[in-house]
Amino acid sequence: MLVPDALKDQVVLLTGGGTGLGKSMARYFLSLGAKLLISSRKMDVLERAAAELREQTGGEVLPLSCDIRDTGQVEQMFETGRQHYGNIDVVVNNAAANFISPTERLSANAFHTILDIVLKGTANVTLAAGKDWIEKKQAGVFLNILTTYAFTGSAYVVPSAAAKAGVLAMTRSLAVEWASYGIRSNAIAPGPFPTEGAWERLLPGEFAAQFDPARRVPLGRVGEHQELANLAAYLISPYASYVNGEIITIDGGEWLQGAGQFNGLKAVSNSVWDDMEKKRKNR
Repeated sequence: MLVPDALKDQVVLLTGGGTGLGKSMARYFLSLGAKLLISSRKMDVLERAAAELREQTGGEVLPLSCDIRDTGQVEQMFETGRQHYGNIDVVVNNAAANFISPTERLSANAFHTILDIVLKGTANVTLAAGKDWIEKKQAGVFLNILTTYAFTGSAYVVPSAAAKAGVLAMTRSLAVEWASYGIRSNAIAPGPFPTEGAWERLLPGEFAAQFDPARRVPLGRVGEHQELANLAAYLISPYASYVNGEIITIDGGEWLQGAGQFNGLKAVSNSVWDDMEKKRKNR
């Protein structure tokens, strides 16, 4: 999407950067000239991803293990990355956790685990970066990866919905509060972008076939990773320097399809519509 070197020499901290959509974003950022710090809890996964990304792009990648629920680990990760590169320009809060379950089946610990990773973890990384940028009078960019049910809530993923809604509020709030420091805050709300492994865990066995996400999307398909990477790269680039406080949906119209009271009538056949039209005209 962007011209070569659109992110030249920008240092990007990307949480959850070793797998799935995180790795896809990382690959595109590197191809545009960025330098990368990727983090997650599993160092072996990060090292494999870093080696693959270096081979594919020739870019510079620093993998650092970090449990973002732990403020001490987060501050150490940020400081290590800053010392390695000299500075960090962009933070992409992508790390998340989720599972599908009736809420009454969840223990308090299970509920809190999702909140701690998604909301508390994002807050920890945001505070570490934001305080450093403000102290050093350095401009910066936050990009938070949400989900469309952050707007509406969703049954069976209540901890995730609550946590993502909190991140949405934080994004908009800091876009105003920290703009005077030259810090922009935006977010992306993706619809269905299947990733290897994650979708199998969320929707195991026959459940996956019954719940085909493409059926819910007006465009009739799921998203491609490069489409999300294009949008993410734009929002962290200088081309988006006047975009602040926005939550951009990329879902093929899925959440609007579910929001409309009568959208389910798409399943009505033409013959039924014909009968309804005749009845209406005969009134």
